[in-house]
Amino acid sequence: MRRSLFLIVVGIGGAAVLLWLGFWQVQRLEWKLGVIAQIDARIAAAPIPLPDVLDPVQDSYLPVKVRGVIEPAYLRVLVSQKETGAGYRIISALDMGGRRVLLDRGFARADQPDISVHEGSETVDGNLQWPEEIDGFTPEPDHTGNIWFARDVAAMAQALGTEPILVVAKQTSFDDSPVTPLPVDTAAITNDHLSYAITWFSLAAIWVAMTLAFILRARRAPKQTS
Repeated sequence: MRRSLFLIVVGIGGAAVLLWLGFWQVQRLEWKLGVIAQIDARIAAAPIPLPDVLDPVQDSYLPVKVRGVIEPAYLRVLVSQKETGAGYRIISALDMGGRRVLLDRGFARADQPDISVHEGSETVDGNLQWPEEIDGFTPEPDHTGNIWFARDVAAMAQALGTEPILVVAKQTSFDDSPVTPLPVDTAAITNDHLSYAITWFSLAAIWVAMTLAFILRARRAPKQTS
C-alpha cells in the first residue's frame, strides 16, 4: 500500500510539472503570435520619410520612403534562395543628399556577373532593419572577392561610408534587374512554442501511463512470506 501511495504521489507530481510546462508554452505561443502579428502590421503600414533620429530597437521594421542616388559600388552578402540556389544580397550606398544610408536592393544569382548601375535619383519603399546575423562562427568578409557572410550593418556602413542604417527595399521606382527585392518579413522569427507544448504534453501522458503501469505491477507482485 505504501509503495502504491508513493508511486501515486510521484506520478501526480511529475505529471503536474510537465502539464504546467506545456500550458506555459501555450501561453508563450499566444504571446509570440501576437508579437508577429504586430510586426506584420508594422511592415505593411504606409511608409514615412526617414526620421532624423533612429533607434535600432524601436525603429526596427519601420516602413520608410527614401530617395537618392544609388552609388555604383556595392557589397555582396552570400545567401541561398529556395528553387534558385546560391546568390548574393546586393548592398549599395544610397546618397540622399544630406545623408548616406545602406540600401539592401535584394537578391542576385551567383552566376549573374553584372549588377545594374543607376544614374539619377531613385525612390525606394522599404523597411528599416538591423539584422542580428553574426555569431562566433561567422567568417570575416572576403574583401578581395567582395563576399560577405552576414549583414553586419556597422561594418558595411564603414566600408561604404554611410550611416549605420539599412533600408531593405520592398518596392522601387526603377527596374533593378537582375536584382530581385527581398522584402522584410517575419519568416525568420523563431516560433517553436507549439512543438515544445506538444512535447511536454506528450511527456505528461507517458509519465501517467508509466506510473499506472508501475502501480499495477506493484499490486500484482506476490507478497513475501516469512
